[in-house]
Amino acid sequence: MRELSLHILDIAQNSIVAGAEVLRIAIIEDLNKDRLIIRIKDDGRGMDEETVSRVIDPFYTTRTTRKVGLGIPMFKASAENCNGFFDIKSQLGVGTEIDAEFQHSHIDRVPLGNMTDTIVTIVMASPKMDLIYTHCVDDKRFCLNTKDIRKTLGDEIPLTSIEVVKWLKEYVANELANLYVK
Repeated sequence: MRELSLHILDIAQNSIVAGAEVLRIAIIEDLNKDRLIIRIKDDGRGMDEETVSRVIDPFYTTRTTRKVGLGIPMFKASAENCNGFFDIKSQLGVGTEIDAEFQHSHIDRVPLGNMTDTIVTIVMASPKMDLIYTHCVDDKRFCLNTKDIRKTLGDEIPLTSIEVVKWLKEYVANELANLYVK
């Protein structure tokens, strides 16, 4: 994939399909240590040990619409090819956690990509799921929790309403841009 945000979106889709009620996505950009860390954790149905060991195989998938599952194997390869590592842990009935770490400045690291669109897409795909998104760049931090937004909006206004989606997109874009201002 050309952007890490697409890997994140792919894993989020897996979390939604797995019935996650809470999805946590954390991005940590430690420029001083030259590291980019992506952590994704859900409370979906999880996987048994055999399935966990097989999801890194590109010729294994649980989907019936195709015979290959390239998302996780490509994400793993991307991290490992950039002086990083990849780890996946899962437990049936508990959920799944994925950690990927990259050398931030590595010449082969693909860009993080459009996290604003990724976050908005996840919210629209599963508006009742609690999404907790945290993004840190050195000592700056942005955190978004859809549970808090739903609480503020009340029951009358869904997260998928056009006005909310427009606001969410502008808000996330502005907050992410602020992380990179010196």
